[in-house]
Amino acid sequence: MKDENMKNNGLFDLFIEELEDMFSAEKQIIEGLPEMINHATQEELKEALEAHLKETKNQAKRIEEIFSILGSERKSIECKAMQGLISEAKEMMGSRKPSATLDAGIIAAAQKIEHYEIASYGTLKSFAQHLSLEKSITDLIQENLDEEGGANKKLTKIADGTFFSSGINKEAAKSR
Repeated sequence: MKDENMKNNGLFDLFIEELEDMFSAEKQIIEGLPEMINHATQEELKEALEAHLKETKNQAKRIEEIFSILGSERKSIECKAMQGLISEAKEMMGSRKPSATLDAGIIAAAQKIEHYEIASYGTLKSFAQHLSLEKSITDLIQENLDEEGGANKKLTKIADGTFFSSGINKEAAKSR
C-alpha cells in the first residue's frame, strides 16, 4: 500500500504520527480505565466504563490492523495529551470520597478523554480520505469514531439522567 508517492507525502507522515498517537492513547486508556471503574460508585457508570474498556481494546486492535494494511511499522511513542488527561483523572479521584460527586468527576474526566478521541479519529478519517487510502482504513477509523461518540452519549445520559430517574449531576448537586 505504501508506494513511493505516499512515502514522500507530508500528510501521510502526519497521518502515521497521529495514528501512532492514538494507539498510545488507547493503550493508556486500557491501563487507566480500571482505576476509574474501581472508584465509581454508581452501577450504571461502572457498567458503561467496563463496556467501553472492551471497546477500547478493540479500537487498539483496529489501529494495529490499519498499520498492517499500510505495511507500516508502528513506532513506540507516548501520547502526552492522554497522559495529562489520565493524570488529571487520577488526581481528581484521589482527592474525593466515594459519592455522587466523585461519579460526576469521573464522568467529566471520561468525557474529556472521549472528546480527545473523537477529535483525533475525526481528523484521522479526514486525512485518510484526502490521501485516498483504502476504504477499509476509513471504515476502521469510522468504527472507532462511532464507538467513541456512543460512549460519550452514554456518559451524558448517565450524568443527566432519564425521564424516569435523576442523573449523577443532580445527585452530586444535592450533596455537600
